[in-house]
Amino acid sequence: MANKDYVRRGRSQKKPAPKKTTSRRKPWRSGLIAIVLVGLLGYGLYTLSNDPEPKKPVAVKTEPKPKPKKTETIPPPPTEKWDYVDTLPKREIEVIPKEQEVSDIPYIMQCGAYKNMQQAESRKLDIAFQGINSKIRKKEDSSWFRVVLGPYKFKRDAERDKHKLQRAKIEPCAIWKERQ
Repeated sequence: MANKDYVRRGRSQKKPAPKKTTSRRKPWRSGLIAIVLVGLLGYGLYTLSNDPEPKKPVAVKTEPKPKPKKTETIPPPPTEKWDYVDTLPKREIEVIPKEQEVSDIPYIMQCGAYKNMQQAESRKLDIAFQGINSKIRKKEDSSWFRVVLGPYKFKRDAERDKHKLQRAKIEPCAIWKERQ
């Protein structure tokens, strides 16, 4: 078999694409087929819905059985075997609260430490809008301004204010015993 040089051969003239012969169905044929199918479906549903009546046996004269009369009496309501319905409203529960520990050292809550006084004043203002008093403290040897709440006698009171500030999206706040 000889090698052929396809590059030098050149390009051939483009042949015209063969015309597509579209076989168009006639619309009346598809319409007729659809009508026949719908008719067959309707006939099938009609025959399924019409149950044939059962064949009646040869008529033999018998007396009809008397139908029992329905009684319209309602049975009496059941009796309660529990007495909590009567005793519960009269009952009182005595709750003995835990005794709160009173610490010798009061609790304080710090809600931020800032490098400049303007930021600390802004945080103090946010806390004041929640109805809680706060102070700004600065230690002598430090350059930080701390926003402090308290002193609180009970830790529970400090926790209550902390949760109130958390609901107002003022975080983080830390509670500890005050060191003087």
